[in-house]
Amino acid sequence: MIQEEQLIKKLISEKNKELAFKELLRLYKERLYWHIRKMVLNHDDADDVLQNTFIKVYQNIQNFKGESKIYSWMYRIATNEALTFLKAKAKRNNNSTEKERELAIRNLETDVYFEGDEIQLKLQKAIATLPEKQQLVFNLKYFDETTYEELSEILETSVGALKSSYHIAVKKITAYLTEN
Repeated sequence: MIQEEQLIKKLISEKNKELAFKELLRLYKERLYWHIRKMVLNHDDADDVLQNTFIKVYQNIQNFKGESKIYSWMYRIATNEALTFLKAKAKRNNNSTEKERELAIRNLETDVYFEGDEIQLKLQKAIATLPEKQQLVFNLKYFDETTYEELSEILETSVGALKSSYHIAVKKITAYLTEN
């Protein structure tokens, strides 16, 4: 694997950009797909958002300042793209984002790409009851095992606020699972 600093230099260089971008795709495509998929819940939507994410990364790589790891920067772009997509989809369907999330969860039951069982579906329903930021924090911490420091880089929030948000999210999910 190419070291991150070398990869970034190659991405910024017009001569090596295409090859370096293919390496970037290889390294992060699957992780970003699952991050996005947890937010939008639908396979086709996740593919669309992932494509938009990589287009933005490609177009804006010269703006990457190196103050965080490149995957933190890309996760931030993916997160913003997914949130923008969800808001636009809700607006297009004349729904709130919460109503759109409910519909997406109902559709999971018939989604051929959803590999979860009844418990996973119940967990997704519990996560859907959380505010947007708590959903993000929970998904990144619980499913992706992201450290609080990495979360802080991705979401540009303090570690203390993230710990609190995660703790509250876990309590709400536990309560939901207990009651349902």
